[in-house]
Amino acid sequence: MELSQRISTILGTGSDGWDVFYRARQMIKDGTPVTELTIGEHDIRTAAPILRDMHASALGGHTGYAMVPGTTALRETIAARVQERTGVPTTAANVMVTPGGQSALFAAHTCLCDPGDVALYLDPFYATYPGTIRGASAIPRAIQTRAEDAFQPRAADIAAQAKGAKTLLINSPNNPTGTVYSRNTLDGIAKVCLDHDLWLISDEVYDTQIWEGTHISPRALPGMAERTLVVGSMSKSHAMTGSRCGWIVAPEHVIEATINLSTHTTYGVPGFIQDAAVFAMDQGPAFEEEIAAPFRRRRALAKQVLAEQNTVGLVPAQGAMYLMLDVRATGLSGEGFANALLDAHHIAVMPGESFGAAAAGHVRVAMTIEDTQFSDALRTLCAFAQSLET
Repeated sequence: MELSQRISTILGTGSDGWDVFYRARQMIKDGTPVTELTIGEHDIRTAAPILRDMHASALGGHTGYAMVPGTTALRETIAARVQERTGVPTTAANVMVTPGGQSALFAAHTCLCDPGDVALYLDPFYATYPGTIRGASAIPRAIQTRAEDAFQPRAADIAAQAKGAKTLLINSPNNPTGTVYSRNTLDGIAKVCLDHDLWLISDEVYDTQIWEGTHISPRALPGMAERTLVVGSMSKSHAMTGSRCGWIVAPEHVIEATINLSTHTTYGVPGFIQDAAVFAMDQGPAFEEEIAAPFRRRRALAKQVLAEQNTVGLVPAQGAMYLMLDVRATGLSGEGFANALLDAHHIAVMPGESFGAAAAGHVRVAMTIEDTQFSDALRTLCAFAQSLET
């Protein structure tokens, strides 16, 4: 018996680029200490007050079926947060709560794309993007950004691929590059969407991690509110990765469609988790800055370390919890360098090629370990690169 083509082709062809990560995890399992700078998982856990609120909600009986679109309290809280930060009128009717941002990405593409529709996304990309698009029975089409542009996408490159496409997926602050899209970049993207009648899906899960520049939601640009779906999440902003609580903000008729999809798939998010999300958001921007502070601090440390040498280049790290490092001077690919570094020093980083062709010759470093250990690992990485320089 054959599996569906939808699932058998979800990864496309070839490696998914995560071989270094899997190898590092096997080394740890076998008892070899490895410094992990791979995935975007906070090195702090969800704050105790949030967990206490979650526990109290569960003990208070909020363990049954929650409303599929999300609780009224959480939808209203998300809407108020979005309106305050973007200036775009937003109500609970514009919000759908999802089991994490990943579920929101799938729901967005499923609701907008018919089988065979072309869905655009930018390269480098978060690793699940093409598989998510294939899972929605759409055809993923990557548009390469350029290292020499600090991976800011060019509107002309998007326009060249936009004919016949249905959607465009963007991510700012960006994983894996750390790039925050400028107003000029977003104006160009908006013009392409308007000119080619594209839906825009904007993944903004790192919107509280801005180190340079300003986060601009494209939903706030002229003519874009009616064609933009914003994906958000509690994972990065409140260190609630395991709670799986995300959302879509979109026009009301789109939200109605996502509710229909959720009714027949996830059937919502547990009520006690949603109550904890309301509690967490009610702690305000100061709490979000507290969660972001370690990454802001480590980014400053990284700039100091990298300034001490000339072999490894740093893509301007404007946001998010990652650094994109240029290791092309070593003569190795990103994957070759990452494997060699793991073998030689038991430091695990992600090859740039894991995130698309545009990041070839780079590695992504997650700033997710204690400060001194992080600085030491970066110094070792740089020294190792210098030993390989061609």
